[in-house]
Amino acid sequence: MNNSSTATSPSLGTDANELKATYIKIAWRLIPFLVFLFILAWLDRVNVGFAKLHMLQDLQFSEAVYGLGAGIFFIGYFLFEVPSNLLLEKIGARKTLARITILWGAASIGMAYVTTPTQFYIMRFLLGVFEAGFFPGVVLYLTYWFPAEYRARVNGLFMTSFALAGVVGGPLAGLILNSMQGVGHLANWQWLFIIEGIPSVIAGLFVLKYLPEKPVNAKWLTPQEQQAVTRALELENSQTGNKHLSFKDAYRNYGIWLCAAVYFCIVSGNATIAFWSPSIIKDIGINNDLMIGVLSAIPFIAGTIAMIWNGAHSDKTGERRLHCAVATLIACVGLIATGMLLHNALFALIALTVASIGILAAFPVFWSIPSAFLAGTAAAGGIALINSIGNLAGFVAPYMIGSLKTSTGSLSSGLYFVAALEILASILVVLFIKKR
Repeated sequence: MNNSSTATSPSLGTDANELKATYIKIAWRLIPFLVFLFILAWLDRVNVGFAKLHMLQDLQFSEAVYGLGAGIFFIGYFLFEVPSNLLLEKIGARKTLARITILWGAASIGMAYVTTPTQFYIMRFLLGVFEAGFFPGVVLYLTYWFPAEYRARVNGLFMTSFALAGVVGGPLAGLILNSMQGVGHLANWQWLFIIEGIPSVIAGLFVLKYLPEKPVNAKWLTPQEQQAVTRALELENSQTGNKHLSFKDAYRNYGIWLCAAVYFCIVSGNATIAFWSPSIIKDIGINNDLMIGVLSAIPFIAGTIAMIWNGAHSDKTGERRLHCAVATLIACVGLIATGMLLHNALFALIALTVASIGILAAFPVFWSIPSAFLAGTAAAGGIALINSIGNLAGFVAPYMIGSLKTSTGSLSSGLYFVAALEILASILVVLFIKKR
């Protein structure tokens, strides 16, 4: 690897330090905007967890209805994920990401006007359909700019949007719920959907102007920088070795399905903290909406730090498997402890924070694993396939937690169920994913 890099630099007309500086320049230009977009997506996806605090009583929905509605988002997401990502490769990132952003914002606004369980299910399903392809589309888009040695770090920076959305979204939702009740004859939870949906529609319009397709389209790079980055990626892609280049070949590879199974387990934890953290905090005795929002940000702050550190350390050492497996093991321990300590507010919040650290730290490292055996069209379809199957956990976990809470009266059994999936992720990664 080092020999290739050394030989490559002179042909690019730049040295390694200049190339590294170019990647930093690209990251500063692209990552903040992509993080902002995903924060909007995440807020519109999970704000139902805060709306639940009042919406269920107003509309007379049960916990099971909520669990099904929260999770059915991922059915639409699953069905349209792969087609969306394959379409991105054909028509380009700008048009695809703009279309996705505008439509999910519109669907979020529509959530304010549901009155029946059926309407709730339909709007959540449509939200999933419209958002499908955004996350894997960005993961694919970043492979057009950064070589493999930077991807865990770059993915980690982008995926801080998960955590930052939790940091921003909790207090924001609490503030809206606390201050907007009855304004314009609408309930506070209706305003939550409207206020958090409008910025997505506006942001979608900016995507077309702001995002370049590839390095050669970036006017803020010099011609030499464009050439250096493009050639570095072309060199890496020419050395694909045993990577799968067609979607058909990748589809037949067991590694795709193994990664999908691992990701399913990881996402189950993420869906749990996203959709149920407000309820968990309320169950430990906190009733003020703003305070629930503020406290729900704490696990995500810790998770943000863990996500960045784990991705950077994984790139530095070149090790992926243990960085992922240890993170999901920590998630398992934290979820079990949360279930056992619901009677103690302080310790339950600490345990939930530990769970969030493990769950969020697993994401950037996990997404560096599929690139070890995927390239070309297989990367577009394979990443989307892994993400769509894995995100079915976003349906299973909230539904199971809601059903178990309805039948047992406690969140603990649902948390134990998700903890079992997290430890399964650790086992699958350690035993079946090869060292590369």
